Amino acid sequence: MLTAASSGSNAAAPPGRAGLVEAGFRSPNPLSRLRDVVRHRELLVNLTRREIKVRHKNSILGVAWNLMNPLLYLTIFSLVFTFLLPSGVPRYALNLLAGLLVYDLFSAGTTGATSSVVANSPLVKKIWFPREILPVAAVASNIVPFLSRLAILCIGLAVFRQSPEWSMIWLLVPAMVITLTMAVGLGLMLAALNVFFRDVQHFLELAFLALFWFTPIVYPYDFIGNAIRDRFGVGAEWLAMLNPITPLVITFQRVLYNPTNFSAEQQEQFTLLLRPTSWYLQNMVVSAVAAVILLFFGLRVFARLEGSFAERL
Repeated sequence: MLTAASSGSNAAAPPGRAGLVEAGFRSPNPLSRLRDVVRHRELLVNLTRREIKVRHKNSILGVAWNLMNPLLYLTIFSLVFTFLLPSGVPRYALNLLAGLLVYDLFSAGTTGATSSVVANSPLVKKIWFPREILPVAAVASNIVPFLSRLAILCIGLAVFRQSPEWSMIWLLVPAMVITLTMAVGLGLMLAALNVFFRDVQHFLELAFLALFWFTPIVYPYDFIGNAIRDRFGVGAEWLAMLNPITPLVITFQRVLYNPTNFSAEQQEQFTLLLRPTSWYLQNMVVSAVAAVILLFFGLRVFARLEGSFAERL
């Protein structure tokens, strides 16, 4: 599969080029490297397909496993936080799943990208192609699980007869693009570092554990927003946005979970979340800037270290 893709996308290097690439003569310019990835998009598509197939290799249910995780979350958290530990948040599982959509896309994409170069070491040492394709393909392969989980959430909304905020539904597209860009940028950087320091992928597990609890997924955004206000004043709420994933998570929660479905009394728990579209756009700009910075530095770090990949793998 890869051989055919390589020839179709000119992935095979011209005479002498492979040595030049490994020696670091490929342009370090981030835009030039992105253009290389685009020129080899056929290889990118094939590698993405391979990532998806390998993930479900020898599995009886195959891609259906993508549905099991959100179904389990939806069922267990509905039971636990409705009957055993009432949270007071109406239809808590839907709010949780809406937040997990973004977090899982970012965390799974970044984790897969981090190990992508090391996992494909035979390929890296055999043929020439833009190595950035490996982390990008690892991130892209998580779009399928993301869409599967989104479908489960939509089914849950239909079962509970809870409609999304249709006037803001378009916000999900830029939020998803920013999430993917952020995962690619961070993934490129960590993938390069992981070739030299294998502890990176283990450290990442701890980092994402901490990030999960610093992101309003298990608890509503109003919880952390009001806590910051009480401690530092009303104007200090911006501190919650220092976590660039937060604006993306609460955008999905606002649009899909949509607290306007509930009674006026229940909506009092979501006063900070029930804000106009302009507020969400403003905060997504923060995440977009963070994503572009991560992508730029990710490409620069990758370019700086790429020449030594073959000898360290």
